[in-house]
Amino acid sequence: MRSSFLYIFLFISTFLMAQVPQKKDSIFPEKLDEVIVTGQINPQSVSKSVVEVKVISRKVIERQAGNTLADVLNTRLNLTITPNPSTGKSGVSLFGLDSQYFKVLIDNIPIINEEGVGNNTDLTLINLDDIERIEIVEGAMGVQYGSNAVSGIINIITKKSSRNDWDITAYVQEETVGNEYEWFDKGRHIQSLKVGHNFSEYVYANAVYTRNDFTGYFNDRPGESYAINDGMRGHEWLPKLQQNTKALLSYKKEKINLFYRFDFLNERIERYNETVDPNENPATATTNPSALDEVYTNNRLYHHLNSTGTIFKKIGYNVSVSYQEQTKDLERYTYRIRSQQKENVEEGEYQNRSAFFSRGTFSNIINTSKANLQVGYELTNEQGSGSSLAIVIGPESEEVTQTLTNYDFFAASELQLTNRFSLRPGFRVSFSNLFDTQYIGSLSAKQTLGKDWELRAILGSANRTPNYNELYTFFVDVNHNVQGNPELKPEQGYSAFLHIKKRSSLAEGIIRLKNKLSFNYLGLQDRIELIVVNQTPLAFQYNNIDSFRAVGVFSENEIFYNNFKGQLGASVQGVSKVLDSNTQSNDDFLFNLQLNSNLAYTVPKWNTTFSLFFKHIGKQQQFVEKTNAEGNQEFVQGETDAYSWTDATINTSFFDGAFITTLGARNIFNVTQVNTTAFEGGTHNAPPTQIPLGYGRSYFLKLTYNLTL
Repeated sequence: MRSSFLYIFLFISTFLMAQVPQKKDSIFPEKLDEVIVTGQINPQSVSKSVVEVKVISRKVIERQAGNTLADVLNTRLNLTITPNPSTGKSGVSLFGLDSQYFKVLIDNIPIINEEGVGNNTDLTLINLDDIERIEIVEGAMGVQYGSNAVSGIINIITKKSSRNDWDITAYVQEETVGNEYEWFDKGRHIQSLKVGHNFSEYVYANAVYTRNDFTGYFNDRPGESYAINDGMRGHEWLPKLQQNTKALLSYKKEKINLFYRFDFLNERIERYNETVDPNENPATATTNPSALDEVYTNNRLYHHLNSTGTIFKKIGYNVSVSYQEQTKDLERYTYRIRSQQKENVEEGEYQNRSAFFSRGTFSNIINTSKANLQVGYELTNEQGSGSSLAIVIGPESEEVTQTLTNYDFFAASELQLTNRFSLRPGFRVSFSNLFDTQYIGSLSAKQTLGKDWELRAILGSANRTPNYNELYTFFVDVNHNVQGNPELKPEQGYSAFLHIKKRSSLAEGIIRLKNKLSFNYLGLQDRIELIVVNQTPLAFQYNNIDSFRAVGVFSENEIFYNNFKGQLGASVQGVSKVLDSNTQSNDDFLFNLQLNSNLAYTVPKWNTTFSLFFKHIGKQQQFVEKTNAEGNQEFVQGETDAYSWTDATINTSFFDGAFITTLGARNIFNVTQVNTTAFEGGTHNAPPTQIPLGYGRSYFLKLTYNLTL
């Protein structure tokens, strides 16, 4: 009933808004558009951009009390966040494609992870304490951002300046995990300190330290000290401790800007084995229970040096050089539960990724009232060793390092053909030491219709480079034969989007409205899947074999009325997967409904804002191959149940913003998992019947102190 009401309201409001002409009233001025940089030849406002860019402002991040990127994106339209309780990671799906096809950048630099650079990023590893805003572009962005930007990109823009001499911000945040909370041993405990200082008119620096201690979700499990072998030991969601240190040094003077950014992340995940060995001693009739436990340590190092400015009096340049490294270490040991001692400790590094990345753009090569030309390059040198599919530690392990090098050159031009119509073609060529030369193109167009209507059409393409596991996995023993394939070629992706935007007002401008209706199409060829290459003995290998299509329509609407601001959205997406890797296939489109809203009401005399964040994901369907009653394989339509997610916050400031209190509740509908029949079983496992989504309703209190001098 709630979903139906929202959908009807969206339809009626969109219809009415389209009928009412806009009237300008100086008492209610329009807020200036925020300047964006993602996908632009030169930084410019959202309304002037040929590419459609969504912006999540710093104010929205603070209202939501988001600490990591996963916290903020959880209620965004078309984005689906999927946590993994057994690994602690959170991935993102956009338009039915998982995080392999979605690129995450910080200041235009892709972020390294255990499977590559930019894609498959764990959203919980990205802290937002120094973030100015988040820019999102949907659709293939291969020309501007290279491989793996198939379904879209997120560009996180960090803060690089301040108007104050000193900025000091400290906060603590205490949060329950479901209904579990104790001062140290249960719940989520976050502390952060940020210090920024202008050393002179030209030099600014800041440093941030954040500690995020998620003590795990027990859910009636007794944790580490439990000594009975009944499968109950440990946690349902693994404990995870993150410590993040960042630093920035920037210099700005006349026609040159420089900044250096450093980021170091340490993450520790503890896994307590649910199987307990009682170690009985018949002679003494005693036991000494033990378990084989593991500790995963993740270290990420990030360096970024950037320079922007003007050369030859007119050419604007933006050049970045970055070195990143991520390692994963594993500690295995026998834990004596009663004495709390570790024995037989094995330690080793089982994954290592490092990357040198450089990106440069040179704008205004041709700069007239009708045309602007930008050229650019990207250089990526990525090295990696180890595989998440086959973890081996100890002196007998052999480390094999592989290298992937890309040299990319691209160009884009903005052509102002008339006062109201602009066109933006783009092209990229990519050279690699592993793959054939890749050619990528794009074409975007913008048409304004009067003062209130905007029309954007965007065609884009991008490839997805096979990741390290797909290329180099070698997991062969008595029971397994899973191998990568160095002969894989990049997947080919393309997209088409049409956006219709309208601004209008009601009641002499007291009510202001923004409406957008969008149509989308995404396609993917040569999709990589793990297939059976030999029946006896059974062997698996990655191959280019499947394809993918997605079509949809979505609407995003904003309303401003005095101290109230509301965002309402609805999306219907259909996905078709051609599974040539199976003996049978079905390419029918299966459709899914999503609804979302972001509501905020401010009481000025209280300096208080009440916010509500809502997301509904309708029933999801997927064809899966299963065995019928006659023992034959056939495709059936599996389903994942619908669910709704809601967060609410109250944000209050005191003493001119020196103290800020945020009180809130996450997952108000108490969602923990949903039933599903949309998965196939593995080689040794039955298909899962439930998907974990959360640990239930939780509450938090955040106390912030701001000192400006």
